[in-house]
Amino acid sequence: MPETPITIEADSAPTVKFADFGLAPEILRALTDQGYIHPTPIQAAAIPIVLQGRDVMGAAQTGTGKTASFSLPIIQLLLAHANPSMSPARHPVRALVLTPTRELAVQVAENVKAYAQHTPLRSTVVFGGMDMKGQTVILKGGVEIVIATPGRLLDHIEQKNVSLGQVQMLVMDEADRMLDMGFLPDLQRIINLLPKKRQNLMFSATFSPEIKKLANSFLTDPATIEVARSNATADKVTQIVYKVADEAKRDVVEFLIRGRDLKQVLVFSNTKIGASRLSRHLEQGGIKATAIHGDKTQQERMAALDAFKKGEIDVLVATDVAARGLDISDLPCVINFDLPYNAEDYVHRIGRTGRAGASGDALSVFSDKDERLLVDIEKLIKQTITRGELAGFVASSGSSGSGARGEAGGERRPRRDEGAGGARSSGRAPERERGGERSFGAERGAASGRSGPYPRREKVDPWFLTPYEPAKKSAPVAVEQVGASAKPKQKIAVLLGGSPKQ
Repeated sequence: MPETPITIEADSAPTVKFADFGLAPEILRALTDQGYIHPTPIQAAAIPIVLQGRDVMGAAQTGTGKTASFSLPIIQLLLAHANPSMSPARHPVRALVLTPTRELAVQVAENVKAYAQHTPLRSTVVFGGMDMKGQTVILKGGVEIVIATPGRLLDHIEQKNVSLGQVQMLVMDEADRMLDMGFLPDLQRIINLLPKKRQNLMFSATFSPEIKKLANSFLTDPATIEVARSNATADKVTQIVYKVADEAKRDVVEFLIRGRDLKQVLVFSNTKIGASRLSRHLEQGGIKATAIHGDKTQQERMAALDAFKKGEIDVLVATDVAARGLDISDLPCVINFDLPYNAEDYVHRIGRTGRAGASGDALSVFSDKDERLLVDIEKLIKQTITRGELAGFVASSGSSGSGARGEAGGERRPRRDEGAGGARSSGRAPERERGGERSFGAERGAASGRSGPYPRREKVDPWFLTPYEPAKKSAPVAVEQVGASAKPKQKIAVLLGGSPKQ
């Protein structure tokens, strides 16, 4: 990029107010209705630049307020064309926002609707997994702002339900995910249908070489804004990792939830089948839990999220892609049932807790085979995570043989009958939209129902492959104190040193 990037701190104190941007009274009124006075750092940096009509390339994580950083100036710039006419011709599509997943599209659409509620501007959202008829009626009725997933938008274009000939502004939100999910051909088709003269905004979690290549292909002299990625986690987030035998991980998660009496906890699994099995395990133990992932239907995912927000569900088990874009944050605790294969995903995951000065807990369980993943994470965040111990659970010994046992005199903990209670893969392929778009953002590289321990990994930055330099001080050990009322359902009198003998 020819211009020096604007780098801002994610947690820097606001020095301006939304009123300082020259936004229309209708927009300021909507912001006041929602209690917003000061912008987040990325909003403070991006909004004035977008209002100038410049292209923007922004690097920001979920939870930084990036949605408002493009939606507010879009509404402001389109107000010049706003009119109360009922004629569809007076409401052509002037702004297009593309997102990788349906849930993110819905979230963005809700924000746009809230910010534009006092204006004549119309907006709508289109995504797959639902009947096109209702979407078609709205599109043909005329809307200025369309939020869409690429596949379903192309469906509507082919059916001549929407015209993009008057689009003035294009937004690609979470562009890195769209590339990961194979949407590049669809994106290129859509871009080719847009007017050459337009304003382009692209937001991504990272400035990877692939993202820069995409940016160079359609951005013109963009202003580059980057929310500083110190990769340091929030100061008030207590991070603890527990090393246990692989087959004990589900029991440990249940133990932690019971012992801490956790409510509103988000648990991450690397695989869809792993998420389903853990959710079923917790339900069998009397914990209100459910899972969301790519094999769930749209209605199932929405119902699960709604129940979680209402407090009807205490534990939501999710894959990374399923959780991304969901409007669930400020949680008291996040648990990693699996350490992520990509170290940066660890930062994304635990960023759901400890926000806005609140304290939070980030708990992780891992086994011998995950040591390398923990090394990658600690290298990225530049700190050694506290090792915890749990009464009744002993860290795996490092023995990888199938006949590994605990010390003499101990007995192995029986595994739950997964044949009766464990969730099995439905064998159902994920719902897809055209162009390979997967329901809810498919797991990257993982086939539906895959039960192997390692789905195909994403490309890892070579920096992570350099030798790890351990911290000078050994990691502190946190011993979990759990009351008698929080004991596991089955008695544990075993040193879990490896996989039980079959």
